Amino acid sequence: MDRLKYCNELNRETFLYGMGYQVISFAYDDVEQRPELCVTLLRLALSRYQILDAPRDRLLIAEKEIMRLVVRQAGVIRPKEVADYFTLDPKTVRMMLKNLCEKGWLTPIRRGIGVKNVEYKLARDVLYYWD
Repeated sequence: MDRLKYCNELNRETFLYGMGYQVISFAYDDVEQRPELCVTLLRLALSRYQILDAPRDRLLIAEKEIMRLVVRQAGVIRPKEVADYFTLDPKTVRMMLKNLCEKGWLTPIRRGIGVKNVEYKLARDVLYYWD
């Protein structure tokens, strides 16, 4: 894309924004080679407008915010990141992450001996139920 085409694209998006539309852009390479990323980003953008049933339970407000943070972090998060972001006690964070695992939203990632959950990732297909 040359400078003129890029300028026209920016003007088109600004015009649509002025008309009340929101534009979501994806690169062709991402759609072709990383469609799961595009689906994740699209579901994140649309999540404020959709109301769908959760896999097992509806999420509490705090849990929803943790899930939004996990999605923003590309689907993997450490308890310390959650504690720092929300200024919460690490014990409270571990309890909330454990609850999200029990509800089927997250999956723990164990490292080393397997005693400690050091990271959590989005459970498989969880974004199909995201609200």
